[in-house]
Amino acid sequence: MARYIVGISGASGTIYGVRLLEALHEAAGDEIHLIITPGAKRTMALEMSRSPESLAPLASFVHSDDDLAAPISSGSFQTAGMVVAPCSIKTAAAIAYSLNDTLLVRAADVCLK
Repeated sequence: MARYIVGISGASGTIYGVRLLEALHEAAGDEIHLIITPGAKRTMALEMSRSPESLAPLASFVHSDDDLAAPISSGSFQTAGMVVAPCSIKTAAAIAYSLNDTLLVRAADVCLK
């Protein structure tokens, strides 16, 4: 069983994160951790006819972006990888500068170590 983290940030193109989540969900036995940022929730409402809550059944765990105590924020949490799709420029910059003020950014930082 592989563990994956999927982060969906507020950039346009939310469908890419949703399609990735759907594809990973179809791969039986994988553990999927999902983070949807507040900006992504707003963008999803504008771009798609799906609610963020409709994605929960596609993930093993859904984490709040402000939950910095979530297991995926720890360096000891082993994963096969993480994808942020779409990745807003704000999120990319936060990851690049290791700002770690949200769970999505912290999880990405841990995966890059």
